[in-house]
Amino acid sequence: MQTFWDAIKVTVIGRHLFDTTDGWAGVPAAGEELVVVTHRPLPEEWLGRFPDAPFHTADSVEAGIALAKELAGSGLVCVCAGDVGGQAFSAALVDEVAMDVVPVVMGEGIRFFGSHTGTVLLNDPDMVIQGDRVLHLHYTVNRDRNPEPVHPS
Repeated sequence: MQTFWDAIKVTVIGRHLFDTTDGWAGVPAAGEELVVVTHRPLPEEWLGRFPDAPFHTADSVEAGIALAKELAGSGLVCVCAGDVGGQAFSAALVDEVAMDVVPVVMGEGIRFFGSHTGTVLLNDPDMVIQGDRVLHLHYTVNRDRNPEPVHPS
C-alpha cells in the first residue's frame, strides 16, 4: 500500500472534511498539495495560522479535479469519499477506487459516496492486501460497462 500512498501528489476533499480536520494544520494528509471543493473561502484565521499551506480551493468537483490534475502532473490525484467522491462518480471522473474494509458494522451513518445514487461497475480487485484487522482493496472502474455520466441540472 505504501507505493500507492507515495504516488499521490494531490488530494481533493470537501469543505466538511477540511473543517472537521482543521485542514490538517496546513499539511496534506496524502500528497504534496490539497484542493478543497467549497463555495466559501477558507477561514481567515486558518489562513493566518498556515499562510504557506499548499492548499487551493475550487467551486466545483469538476474544477477541483481539473486543478488537481494540473498540479499533480503525472502523479496520482486522490479524491476522498463522501459528497465530493460521489459527485466525482456522478461526473464519471473516477478511474480507480481504493478502500479499506474493517471489521465494524454500523447501523447508520454517512453514506460512503454522499448523495451519489447511480451505479458504477468496478472490475475485479487487482489488489487485495490483508492487514491487521483491515483489508485493503483496489479496483479500476469498468469503463466498458458503465452508463453515461449523470450531470447535475
